[in-house]
Amino acid sequence: MDSIDLSVRRGSIHALIGPNGAGKTTVFNLLTRFLPATSGAITYNGEDVTKARPAELARRGMVRSFQISAVFPNLTVLENVRVALQRRLGTSFHFWRSQRSLEVLHERAREVLASVGLEGFETTLTAELSYGRKRTLELATTLALEPELMLLDEPTQGMGHEDVGRVVALIRKVSAGRTVLIVEHNLSVVADLCQMITVLARGRVLAEGPYSEVSRDPAVLEAYIGVGT
Repeated sequence: MDSIDLSVRRGSIHALIGPNGAGKTTVFNLLTRFLPATSGAITYNGEDVTKARPAELARRGMVRSFQISAVFPNLTVLENVRVALQRRLGTSFHFWRSQRSLEVLHERAREVLASVGLEGFETTLTAELSYGRKRTLELATTLALEPELMLLDEPTQGMGHEDVGRVVALIRKVSAGRTVLIVEHNLSVVADLCQMITVLARGRVLAEGPYSEVSRDPAVLEAYIGVGT
């Protein structure tokens, strides 16, 4: 990375886009401390978190979608969300807890599932869900951690048009009261959803602004489709 200066405004949906190899995933890895920063600083809610552990950032409310990516295929939809709720309570690995003690989480799990349109699927094995609904379940498990800042990595990747529209509407809905930083290749999604876009190329910021501006930037056009000035 080349001295990237990235600011995400509270309450906004901010897109990080760029050609393959631009450094988008590296930025996510740095922000969530899965990669150590060799220089510079990462500030979250006014505090320096450059050396914080990934788990500490999650507890503070910075949650990356793949951190609970692990939808468990042989658990039901409800059980997957319950695992995420247990993680927030610090009891994820208390497998010896009685079923009754876990049932207190079921009401909240059902609320989370209803918020993403998965009501009625509570007892369905995750392996039996369609691809689009599995991605929706991943978002539900992220929401169960009650994030303040959500980092979503390619949430519509591999989806058909109908699923894309549903997920875009869902992200818009759950973004209320939250901040969202999203890596997304589908530029129609970016144009529809995001107030601010940062374009990366070769590990540096190429352009930043609303979609109407960056989509006309000659440097962005050249990076994406080889159109020179």
